[in-house]
Amino acid sequence: MSMQLITLTAERILSNEAAILNMLFDEGLPLLHLRKPCSSASEMKELLAAINPSFYQRIVVHDHFELIALFRLKGVHLNRRNPDAPNLSSITVSRSCHSLQAISHLEGYDYLFLSPVFDSISKQDYIHAFTSEELRKAGSRGIINNKIMALGGVHPANIPLATDYGFGGVAVLGALWGEYLMDGNRATLLKRFHTLTEITGKQ
Repeated sequence: MSMQLITLTAERILSNEAAILNMLFDEGLPLLHLRKPCSSASEMKELLAAINPSFYQRIVVHDHFELIALFRLKGVHLNRRNPDAPNLSSITVSRSCHSLQAISHLEGYDYLFLSPVFDSISKQDYIHAFTSEELRKAGSRGIINNKIMALGGVHPANIPLATDYGFGGVAVLGALWGEYLMDGNRATLLKRFHTLTEITGKQ
């Protein structure tokens, strides 16, 4: 069984981002977390409107939950800004956790992010919060399981380690978008995406 691959967007809306996301979806992007904390509802609406509607069921939003019903998106991700899920049936609900104690006391979610598992690529000074021993022990006790996704510093070289810890998937940001934000090269962005899908598919 392969690991789940979840991609988070860059925080700010990029030039031609809808075209880039359509390209990634066409290449098999399974699940996108649309996280734009600085963007207005109208900006998010404009971005979503430019994405192929056939991909809406692969998109989870972190903000402006009113867009869920408008675009029939897959689900919501709860956070400090938006702690409560909308009263809608047939959507996924996920949230982020930053301690093993937190994930062991949360039920009723479709999946949870645990972070930072590794040293962050996109945030300086955001270093791993857990030792390998702690993660292995949590995996052996079932605290880390197939509903827990590793976030923070995930890149191709450490995805097998996340598998060993017992995570059901990984969430990536910097490993995909980091260089693109500097060079704008779609070809190498696509190459990084294919590397990530190949490695998670083998886990």
